[in-house]
Amino acid sequence: MKIKPFNGIRPPKDIVEKVQSRPYDVLNSEEARAEAEGNEKSLYHIIKPEIDFPAGTDEHDPEVYEKAVENFRKFKDNGWLVRDDKEQYYIYAQTMNGKTQHGLVVCASVDDYMTGKIRKHELTRKDKEEDRMKHVRINNANIEPVFFAFPDNVEIDGIVAKYTNEAPEYDFTTAPDGFRHTFWIISDAADIARITELFTAIPALYIADGHHRSAAAALVGAEKAGQNPNHRGDEEYNYFMAVCFPASQLTIIDYNRVVKDLNGLTDDGFLQKLTDSFIVEKKGAEIFKPSRLHEFSLYIGGIWYALTAKPGTYDDNDPTDVLDVTISSRLILDNILGIKDLRTDKRIDFVGGIRGLGELKKRVDSGEMKIALALYPVSMKQLIDIADTGRIMPPKTTWFEPKLRSGLVIHSLD
Repeated sequence: MKIKPFNGIRPPKDIVEKVQSRPYDVLNSEEARAEAEGNEKSLYHIIKPEIDFPAGTDEHDPEVYEKAVENFRKFKDNGWLVRDDKEQYYIYAQTMNGKTQHGLVVCASVDDYMTGKIRKHELTRKDKEEDRMKHVRINNANIEPVFFAFPDNVEIDGIVAKYTNEAPEYDFTTAPDGFRHTFWIISDAADIARITELFTAIPALYIADGHHRSAAAALVGAEKAGQNPNHRGDEEYNYFMAVCFPASQLTIIDYNRVVKDLNGLTDDGFLQKLTDSFIVEKKGAEIFKPSRLHEFSLYIGGIWYALTAKPGTYDDNDPTDVLDVTISSRLILDNILGIKDLRTDKRIDFVGGIRGLGELKKRVDSGEMKIALALYPVSMKQLIDIADTGRIMPPKTTWFEPKLRSGLVIHSLD
């Protein structure tokens, strides 16, 4: 893999907590407006600039994109974002529930994305790609990083550990989740050169989170190459910013489903149909969480059930067919409930496991939803197997936590 260090644009340490934000795509405009209230230094003014317009303003209005540019310039002019004077790598660590994952912040290669060395496991939507392309294009920068996994490498771990034993540049804990975020700078020329060299032997990078950001960043880079008659291949636009974590350090949590109706069936009729493909066990009113692959948790009518897929309903030797999202999508959502397209059907919604199974119960008990289906989480091995074979996971399969905070460092395309 081809990576390079870069001159990061980042906040002075005394205001980093004011600048940093959640990623643009995990909250809506009103939530961003509320979080940024009274804080002119919040990155939301750049990544969700519609908050500077009256409520209800279309976030895709050309004036909104222009506002992002204006605010980005203002942040630099005011010294809220300052460009480092040399090319460096950075380390970004996140701690959740006592477990820490250490990521290297690098510039990944547009060419590696285009040739499939940077591997994906999800389809992207053109409208979402175009939105992020406009944002990258108009700001001439990757304001937010993408989230990659890579095969573990002992020597890279050793270099990272050398820095993480020192005092960090940034160190803060976010509320209300209580996650800790720490950040170091790798400025030693020998360490930088060695990291770059070690990555050349890594066969692939895997997009964990940020498929649309990755596509947008790479497509803008390719676009700029095509527009430059003197293109050489070493220009800054040939790279985009990513945080790369060793695969063994990452945790994928469950991504669950709630459905509005039973496609005309009664509760009993639905449960009876499930017995064709599943062993159905009544568990009672206490929340029940799946504990192994091919076991599901169903909540309907105030009762939790365990569903165990019967042998022959899946293929453990097929990287896609083995997935519980595939089994539940085919045997329950499609065959019984008539939900053919998870990306567009309005009868289904998705709930990240970080919210807990109590959130599923609440949405059914409120009458908003009819059933909830909890799944056992996908493993990193399953994700890598699928990406390596060029296959695609069903929508809403993986939920990574913690999310990367935005605003710790930015990559300029010049």
